[in-house]
Amino acid sequence: MDLVAIVGRPNVGKSTFFNKLIGYRAAIIEAVPGVTRDRIYGESEWNGVKFKVVDTGGFIPGDAELMEEQIREQAMIAISEADVILFMLDARDGLTTFDSDIANIIRSSRKKCILAVNKCDNIKQDDYSYEFWQLGLGEPFPISSINGHGTGELLDELVRHIKPDNTEEQEDTRLKICFVGRPNVGKSSLTNALLGENRSVVTNIPGTTRDSIDSVYKYYGEEIVLIDTAGLRKKSQVKENIELYSMLRTSRAIERTDIGVVLLDATRGLEDQDKKILNMLDEARKGIIVAVNKWDLVEKDQKTADGFKRDFYEQLPSYHYVPLVFISALTKQRIVKIIELAKEVQSRRQQHIKTSELNDILLPLLERNPTPSIQGKDLKINYITQVKTEPPVFAFFCNHPQLVPDNYKRFLENTIRSAFNYEGVPISLIFRPKN
Repeated sequence: MDLVAIVGRPNVGKSTFFNKLIGYRAAIIEAVPGVTRDRIYGESEWNGVKFKVVDTGGFIPGDAELMEEQIREQAMIAISEADVILFMLDARDGLTTFDSDIANIIRSSRKKCILAVNKCDNIKQDDYSYEFWQLGLGEPFPISSINGHGTGELLDELVRHIKPDNTEEQEDTRLKICFVGRPNVGKSSLTNALLGENRSVVTNIPGTTRDSIDSVYKYYGEEIVLIDTAGLRKKSQVKENIELYSMLRTSRAIERTDIGVVLLDATRGLEDQDKKILNMLDEARKGIIVAVNKWDLVEKDQKTADGFKRDFYEQLPSYHYVPLVFISALTKQRIVKIIELAKEVQSRRQQHIKTSELNDILLPLLERNPTPSIQGKDLKINYITQVKTEPPVFAFFCNHPQLVPDNYKRFLENTIRSAFNYEGVPISLIFRPKN
């Protein structure tokens, strides 16, 4: 899927337009320059053409202030990674020296660039856009991010330069396993141990792996793709351009994987960044396995596997379905168990349960545990069907779908998990009117 980067000076309306494209308020909007400091990613669609879009911090060329320099770095990276650049300009300010500087940077990238002249709220103000022809980057499109004026013509032009997503036609049916985690937890060491060769550079310096690397692993004649990714760091620790590349490519690796293996450091336990990585995989609805690496360094009388599991599930009760495996990439202890688990989890992601079987097993259980009356109305689930696999999605047809409380949704999910084995698999529930 092609990537569109929105770049421009601070406070020209990039985040407002980004939110319009993705359909919800993901970027913080304030009338203060430089509010958006980090790249924000989303997906959009226009006239059946899907594309990814990235919102960037305000582009401030040549400014040596640290924060502004970091914003500039992020915009530079968005430009280098993008397939199409949407250059946002401010009609009310007119053409500025900063705009010309940004235009030079875009021109040197040799990427397709579309000019969006924002804050043209009506036809009379469209004339403000003529000034921007002199940038030499093609036709300026007058738009208003707030009221939508002119955005249709802009998006028509944009999607002309988006390559159609032929993912289904070129689908790779091999199982893809992605190793993700904080820096220096042993992702590259695990990849090398499985492959039996030094496919990735391994040092004890966090962040050595700067890119996602694919390798083919043969498992009893079956080809499995292993994706070793750059270590994810807290944003406050990301200071190098090359680290910013890693963040983007790690998120892309998660998108194209089937199973995400989150590596934890047994000597450090579960940390906040590990929880964020788990959330990324859960939101992407990928299969999830947690591999606790460096288990050979743990004193077993102080921190047993049962104790580690208990602490993990107490801290993350919503991930009770995620399996844990204790490994050592250094000694190769139980590393093949990860492949075996990944194949099992993928099989569960692909299983389709017959509607008759779902209803025969689940409806009697739900009758014994009905939801309480909501707003004076009794909720009744008529039948259940599975509408999708990879990831599994279950549709519940009921009389008042909008009234199903969250705690009952969790009960329904746990009921499905108890009746059918979905270890390591995030599942989704949707509720529809019975007619």
